[in-house]
Amino acid sequence: MQQAKAFLTTREAEETVHIGELLGMFINRPLVVALDGDLGTGKTVFVRGAARGLGVEGEQVASPTFVLLKIYRGRLPVHHFDFYRLSEEDDFYELGFEEYLPGEGAAFIEWAGRLPHLLPPEYLQVVLERMEDEQGEGRRIWFVPFGLEASRVVESLFGAVTWRTNGSLHRQQPRDIML
Repeated sequence: MQQAKAFLTTREAEETVHIGELLGMFINRPLVVALDGDLGTGKTVFVRGAARGLGVEGEQVASPTFVLLKIYRGRLPVHHFDFYRLSEEDDFYELGFEEYLPGEGAAFIEWAGRLPHLLPPEYLQVVLERMEDEQGEGRRIWFVPFGLEASRVVESLFGAVTWRTNGSLHRQQPRDIML
């Protein structure tokens, strides 16, 4: 059941990474994060930050477009999917991916909207979209939690985000945030 819907605006890739990192810091139980947005809106950039927040170190998080799944080791296992090239539900099951949703860690699924019926009942939907206003181009990142754990993570994220007086995101160092 969808709980609420809220968004944050970022103006540069580093801000999107930071929002992802904060989200990752608040994930402490298995959770599926379903990402959608047009090409180039920052889905992989967001996952890169989330993986950092989950304790993934020393690995470059990159889009799994051609390999379909990448696994990273952190505080929890990070399973990074890309459904862009999957055309059938059968492809998903033939590859054995169902064991990762939600699995033992955090599963981030780019292009989740291509196969929405594969998502568990409880998950976090994150939609990234380009936007432009008087300050220029940016990204609007929508958070739509389905279930109590996803709601808890989003509430914690929004409680940790602060803004400067000029409207830019204040990127606190993770050690400054109380979990």
